[in-house]
Amino acid sequence: MAPPGAPFPGEPDFDALLTPHRSLGPRGFVILMAAVCVVSFGAGLAFYLSGAWPVIGFFGLDVAIIYLMFRINYRRAKQYERVRLSPEQLRVDKVSHHGRKRAFVFQPFWVAVEIQQPAEPDTPLHIASHGRRLRLGSFLSAEERVEFARALSQALRKVRTVTS
Repeated sequence: MAPPGAPFPGEPDFDALLTPHRSLGPRGFVILMAAVCVVSFGAGLAFYLSGAWPVIGFFGLDVAIIYLMFRINYRRAKQYERVRLSPEQLRVDKVSHHGRKRAFVFQPFWVAVEIQQPAEPDTPLHIASHGRRLRLGSFLSAEERVEFARALSQALRKVRTVTS
């Protein structure tokens, strides 16, 4: 493991930033929450007018839970993994959604990219070298993991060809 802030030696031959996909942007979130609030208020009002006023609290609770789950989802989207490759090293910088940084360094000549084919939604992608394995892109879809594994394998072959 390398210190997280250590500089990368030279210009990388391969540089990839892996981030979780979030399909709902900030504008869509505001629109969705406004729609949920309107529907909940309308349904709560209908129950109130029919004499079932305690139900209003449950509609408010639904809105609060939906909002909280989306906030947690957006906080989790702050995590990323950066994979850089040069003839001297393969470096993976992982940053958690809490901001915790970890760096892993491998010698590119000995690294193996491991992924099962065909990839299922929970099929892991690993890089391995000298008995160490590191899982990459756990937040990516199966297709994205396969595509990344292909690109990284190709970059490793190219680096190995140049250095040998």
